[in-house]
Parts: sequence; C-alpha cells; structure tokens
Amino acid sequence: MGIAKSTIGNNSFIGAFAIATDSYMLVSSIATKTERTILEENLGCRPVVASVDGSGLIGIYALANSRCIVLPQMADRSEVQHLKKSLPGVSVEILETDLNALRNNVLANDRLAIINPEYSRAEAKKIGDLLGVEVIERHIGGFSTVGANNVLTNKGLALNNSATDDDIEFVKGLGIVYAQTTANLGSMSLGLCTVANSNGIVAGDQTTGFELTRFSEGLDIE
Repeated sequence: MGIAKSTIGNNSFIGAFAIATDSYMLVSSIATKTERTILEENLGCRPVVASVDGSGLIGIYALANSRCIVLPQMADRSEVQHLKKSLPGVSVEILETDLNALRNNVLANDRLAIINPEYSRAEAKKIGDLLGVEVIERHIGGFSTVGANNVLTNKGLALNNSATDDDIEFVKGLGIVYAQTTANLGSMSLGLCTVANSNGIVAGDQTTGFELTRFSEGLDIE
C-alpha cells in the first residue's frame, strides 16, 4: 500500500503504540484521527483501538499474527472481550510469563516466531501453539529483545545494524528477504520505531530517507 512517516501521540517511537498484521492492527487510544488514517492508508487494514491494563503501549505488550492476539496476564477481562468482539475471526489468549512485554521479546509472522531465549521451554511451546508457528530461540545483534530491535512481516525482515555474520547466515537459512538498517536517525530499536505488514510500512517521523529505503528493501515493499 505505501511507505510513510508519522508520529503517534506526537511520539516518533510509533511501534510502542501500535502493532499490525496483514488483516488488522491494534492502536493506542492516544493516536489521533490523522495518525490512524496514515496507518490505515499505508498498511491497508483497519485499526482497532486497544490497551493492556489501561496502558496505551499496545505495541510493547501485545503479540499478534493473523491467527491470534496474545496478551500478558495483566490484561483485564474487558480488554480481552473488547478485542474478541472487535475481531471475531481472531483468537485472543493470555500468556502467563514474567517477560510480559511480549512484542518486545517475540518477533513473529504467520509462519515463524523468533523469541527471547530467556523464555522457558513451556512458554516457548505455548507461544508456538497459540500463534500456530515454528519457534526459534535466538538473540539478534546481541539483543534478546528481538521484537523491539527488528521487524518481521510475511514478506521480509528488517534487521538492526548490530546483526552479526552468524545472524546473517541464520536469516539466509530461513530463505526470506532481508536488509539491515536503523530507524529514527540511527536507533537500533526498529520494532519500536515502526509499524509494518506485507502491505506497507509507517516509520517514526525522524526516520531518514535512506533508512526508509533500507526498510522497503528488507520488507519487500515497493
């Protein structure tokens, strides 16, 4: 659909306040109408306003793919019911874990989840079962917070610039398109600076043209 820059609530770390799949996105209530419109037009899916424990940091706490939204145990019943009502074709589940910033710790699409190695074996299995994907435990670029520091869609992968040669070989073995980049004028927190899916990418408004080009190459967005 497109490539754009924006803020959410006047904050350039827009990935902290939204998360997108190919069919829907979850957005904090602090997003203005204009900001929601930019997301919808460029990502091609409807935004659903959501929170976790009253917090608008939905892009930090919620993990999602086309099948399932996974929330930490601190999400309250009304927030779960709101999502179930708003997205009737999507499962909404709770994961009990101390690593409750789920999206920060998990990099997922509809086929794969790369997760923080600090998750227990039982937690890793639960993540895979809920999302319906293969699970791989791995650091990337020295970061255990793989979701906060990289971006994965069903079409490609944007890796932070600290990714090592071993990380690159790992990604090549997955057989997916990739590119290394930063965002918001050099930030390694790619996931916290962007909202992306197979249709497009919206990056924080401080992201440079060169950084956007690298994102478009890695995520295969024209």
